[in-house]
Amino acid sequence: MNEKQALSELTFTVSGRVSRPCRDVYEAIADPDQLSRYFATGGARGRLEPGADVSWDFADFPGRFPVTVVEADAPRRIVIRWEGADTADGSGSTTTTFELEPLDGDTRTLVTITESSWALTPGGATNAFGNCEGWTGMLAALKAWVEHGINLREGFYR
Repeated sequence: MNEKQALSELTFTVSGRVSRPCRDVYEAIADPDQLSRYFATGGARGRLEPGADVSWDFADFPGRFPVTVVEADAPRRIVIRWEGADTADGSGSTTTTFELEPLDGDTRTLVTITESSWALTPGGATNAFGNCEGWTGMLAALKAWVEHGINLREGFYR
């Protein structure tokens, strides 16, 4: 970052490689039945596509989180907005972007998740770090699910 540029919000990016084609990985994220098996352990409702009524529930954070699908471009990109405290714009929601890049002739997929934007406050930092931990865990769980059919979160939070 250039010294003259001021930091205006907190944003993070996490990424990992999954040994499956983009289409398979995209479906594991977009399909509520699959997402419920390895990530939204309290249940995902609605497919990640614009206009869908979507919500996620987590065993570790009980209660339904409404999810707004901003963009869904199979099999390469999904953009959502969902609840976030201490946001930079005061809207009470953050933007999360899932980007899927084919590797090795589309036998592997680079999954990149970017979430923004939290306020430059202690609360904003706490929430950004917590979600960064959550998306990192989601990537590990996604890999285990898509490659091996294993739910890493089973019994992890309860």
